[in-house]
Amino acid sequence: MNHQLDSRICEYYPFLKRDELSITPFGEGLIHETLLVESPKGKWILQGFNEKVFNYPDRIDHNLGLLYQQAEKKKLPFTLPLPLLNRDRSGLSEINGLKYRLFEFVAGKTLQQIEQIEQAYIAALAYGEFASWAKDIPAQSMQETIPHFHRLDLRFEKLIEVSSSKGNLEKEEVEILDFYFSQKPLVDWYQKQLKLLPLRVVHNDTKINNVIFSEDLKRVSAVIDLDTLMGGYLLYDFGDLVRTVACSLTETSTQWDAIHLIPEIFSKLLQGYWEGIETFASKEEAESLILGGEVMTMIMGLRFFTDHLQGNIYYRVSYPEQNFHRAKNQMIFLKSQQSQREALREIWKEIVQKD
Repeated sequence: MNHQLDSRICEYYPFLKRDELSITPFGEGLIHETLLVESPKGKWILQGFNEKVFNYPDRIDHNLGLLYQQAEKKKLPFTLPLPLLNRDRSGLSEINGLKYRLFEFVAGKTLQQIEQIEQAYIAALAYGEFASWAKDIPAQSMQETIPHFHRLDLRFEKLIEVSSSKGNLEKEEVEILDFYFSQKPLVDWYQKQLKLLPLRVVHNDTKINNVIFSEDLKRVSAVIDLDTLMGGYLLYDFGDLVRTVACSLTETSTQWDAIHLIPEIFSKLLQGYWEGIETFASKEEAESLILGGEVMTMIMGLRFFTDHLQGNIYYRVSYPEQNFHRAKNQMIFLKSQQSQREALREIWKEIVQKD
């Protein structure tokens, strides 16, 4: 291990003793360099910050600082792993021109897909509880870590702009492009929501693998991956749960005939998320959840197709057509949601309007 890293980390975090430390690579580390720090006193995660992906580390540090203040006032039913403050009372420590963060190690299990339907409820409840816990933080005080991250209208405009300069598209490319253009009514609905919904502090990346379950998978031990946390709308977090958990297959699947929404999982997600937010959510916010999955699915479809037309400059691909296939996957899933709108509204009524 880099001995200079060892010594500088100990300088920033005096409770660590260099002669007791073991620092080794941990996990896949697809975005940030992730290291496991071990000593007789415990375990920690040391993360080397990737500024090529997240261009504004100071904004993230600012936002997490607001969470740190809230955590001192109010407890959560699970761990929210925030960067430990260093000797300078900052969550970021600079070593050799790179920024590092130190986190408490959280034991447990992560899932890439749910194994039992009840896990959808458990995860959604945790994200709802997080939103409830964070409601007292002024969302306007949060800084944008990724500008316009979930702005459906701007993603729609970007596809129009990029596609206008592309000629000689294949027949299937034209069909998928036409489908996304036909979704202007959903974009219009979304723009109306921007005037109706209060800005909230939301997670913005509510995948199932961003919660750590207990070893028995009966509860959530931690909500992680907080770098996308900023001001947004409840429909974003619930919608991304629907997009990533209630779909029969992952967003990389090319089994076109097998991609569809699973209403029973949608119901469990809504039950859990609503249980977390029902004490403070407005009528308009409750209504917006119904189409949250459509919004988030379309956003990703637009982003995938735009990246495909631009030559795969943003998303990592395993083969040249993968972003095109991802966009097709999201199109099929969006169609499935829209074909079941009435059924989903009935589920919503049973859960949200049960009284």
